[in-house]
Amino acid sequence: MIGLPPSVSIYFCLAPVNMRYGFDGLSALVRNTLCLDPLSGHLFLFLSRRRDRAKLLFWDKDGYALFYKRLERGRFHAPRIERATDGAQVALLASREMVLLLEGIDLKETKRRKRFTL
Repeated sequence: MIGLPPSVSIYFCLAPVNMRYGFDGLSALVRNTLCLDPLSGHLFLFLSRRRDRAKLLFWDKDGYALFYKRLERGRFHAPRIERATDGAQVALLASREMVLLLEGIDLKETKRRKRFTL
C-alpha cells in the first residue's frame, strides 16, 4: 500500500480526461476546472473515457510527478460517488480507495463496515 501522510488528500476527477494531457495540461485542468492548486502537494487522479487508463499527478517539492497506468484487459471501476448539487467535478478519495481502484477492485461491490473515527 502507498504510505501517504494524513495531510495529503487524493482528489478524483469525476469527468473523463483526455489521456494525451501531460504535466501542463493536467495541472491546468486542476487549476481551471477543478478549482484546486496543483502545487499543493495533494494527489490528483484522472481516468480516461473508456476507464482503461489512469493518471496520477502530484507536485513533488521541485517538480511534477506523473504516474500512468494502462490496463491491457478490463476497466477501472470508479467508486460510487454522489454528485454534489453545486456541480462539483471532483471527489475526495481515501488512500485505500485509490489503491483498490488501481488494483482493479470494484469499489461498488465492496461493503464498508462501521468504524470509530474522530
